[in-house]
Amino acid sequence: MKHLIAFVLSVFTLVTMQAQLVGEIATNLGVGGSTANTGAIATLDSALDGPGTEKKEYIAKDYSGSPYVSDKFIPTSLFYKDDKIGSIFYRHNALNEEVEIMKANVDGELVRSLAKDKNLNIRSNGKKMSFKTFVTVKKKTANGYLIELYNGEDYDLYKRIKVKYTEGTPAQNSFIAAVPAKFSKFTEYYFQKKGVNRIDEIVSNNKLLKLLDDSKKAMVKTYLKENNLNIKNEADLIKVFEFLNK
Repeated sequence: MKHLIAFVLSVFTLVTMQAQLVGEIATNLGVGGSTANTGAIATLDSALDGPGTEKKEYIAKDYSGSPYVSDKFIPTSLFYKDDKIGSIFYRHNALNEEVEIMKANVDGELVRSLAKDKNLNIRSNGKKMSFKTFVTVKKKTANGYLIELYNGEDYDLYKRIKVKYTEGTPAQNSFIAAVPAKFSKFTEYYFQKKGVNRIDEIVSNNKLLKLLDDSKKAMVKTYLKENNLNIKNEADLIKVFEFLNK
């Protein structure tokens, strides 16, 4: 099993990503993780980390799922703040919170890692995606890529796609089959009040109400009830934030 896990990591760690296995695959989402350089980035080359490695395709074998949101490289634009600095192809490794990029989607092209500068952003299905620091529902501070679902006058709404790796287990006997290793994909939602340097996870109607200002709680509670909305549904959640920003 250790050999299998080592093989999995060698396939998926295409750039400067390094993960160590001690009971589970480590990611760079730990408390107090680095947010990379804070200097100005003016060119595409200055937005990249590491020397790069040759493009490889993801191929599932002895495991299910994928560490990537999409296994294929997708065309997008790269921005520093609001200034476009290049057109690239990207693939989001949601297990290790890495954005792998190429200048051209061709065989032999080098795959590089996007620098974890919070001023850098790309477009994911037309939505801005950037590296941020946030607070999970378990009150842990973490770093990762968030997709901006709604930008309002008072509140912003974000989406995070997260991947977890689960080690497989061998067959215990002829009656109990082996369980393959797998990558499981999850979706989380976060919000930020304008002018407040803190992004919080929201997991339920009640959790959202507790995080809102007292002046907003009563009217949002009424709006949720009257419209039978559940913020676990993304469309409902966006409606709530449209209402919050009126």
